[in-house]
Amino acid sequence: MKLFCDLHIHSCLSPCGDALMTPNNIVGMAFIKQLDAIAVCDHNSARNLPAVKEVADMMNVLLLPGIELNTREEAHMLCYFRDVQTCLDFSDRIYAHLPPIPNRAEFFGVQQVMNAQDEETAVEERLLISALDLSFEECASLIHRAGGLCVPAHINRGSNGVLNALGFLPQGVRYDALEISRDVPPPAIDTSGYRIMHSSDAHYLENILEPEFAIETAERSVDALFEAIAGGPHCAA
Repeated sequence: MKLFCDLHIHSCLSPCGDALMTPNNIVGMAFIKQLDAIAVCDHNSARNLPAVKEVADMMNVLLLPGIELNTREEAHMLCYFRDVQTCLDFSDRIYAHLPPIPNRAEFFGVQQVMNAQDEETAVEERLLISALDLSFEECASLIHRAGGLCVPAHINRGSNGVLNALGFLPQGVRYDALEISRDVPPPAIDTSGYRIMHSSDAHYLENILEPEFAIETAERSVDALFEAIAGGPHCAA
């Protein structure tokens, strides 16, 4: 069956995420747009995923737990896990590699941790968009060792896409998919050996995808979605 997805959305935990990107608003918009599955992938943290999961379960929207890592080279990499707890555990591990730079809320935005009622329960004080002290290759290795999926983010867009940050896709690294932005010209590399994903990278509610990108799965479940991505075409670059 086809699951219509948007697998790269930011919540109000990301400093660049709009204050309206709360768990209920994100899931509600996905429900209105008739998406089957979403992934909230905040920068270097999974702290809003428990609330998003609770709301998603109530609205019958699948949540694939994720994080968007910012590697040492300032290249963005998505990682996905089968369940929220595993993603939270991984989030705790990478947090130790985040420099202790305080967030300047007046400049970057407040980094809000929410509950399922869209109430602020905490504010993350460390700047989450900072680069980890882990290389692109090290991040990919850590993701796979933790049982996750590794997907370089918007590889053809912006200074944080790997092709702009590094000038190439690193060799000898296993990628479970590549995220390609449709808003800019396609990447000037051969991507025929990979599963290609298209997501919104939404920081505002109106940017969440319409039901236009789908992944074929065996059934309507997070496990089936995870397995479909893991079992798709992928190879070492």
